[in-house]
Order: sequence, then C-alpha cells, then structure tokens
Amino acid sequence: MIMSEKIKYTEAFDELQQIVSDLEKGETTVDQLADQVRRAAFLIGICKEKLTATELDVKNILLELESDKDLLKPI
Repeated sequence: MIMSEKIKYTEAFDELQQIVSDLEKGETTVDQLADQVRRAAFLIGICKEKLTATELDVKNILLELESDKDLLKPI
C-alpha cells in the first residue's frame, strides 16, 4: 500500500491488528520487520488523527446542544 493513501479508521485499525498478530506469531521475517514497523507507525498516526478529530467534533456537538438547551429555558 502507498503511504499517502486515504485510509478509513477501521481499515487502519484492522491492518494494525494484522501486523501485531503477524509479529506475535513470528510470521514477520527480519527482512519485513522494518517495513512492518514503519507501516504500523503510519497507521497509528492515521488512527490518532481520526480519533482526535472525532473527539473535537463530539465536543463541539455537545457544546452546541448545551447552548441550545440554554436557549430553550424559560425566562
């Protein structure tokens, strides 16, 4: 896979799980190890970025809901 590709969170997470599984089972050769670790670091970056963006979106939505609730209170 190309490092500049667009990957969804679930795809990145699934691929990370596969890399970890391969490492745990000893299915990664020494020749593949550096590439796998590099790919895992890339995928972790994608996951962190998407989680951070989602967290910010949820906080903004909750703030909007809170401000809407305040507007609906009787005076």
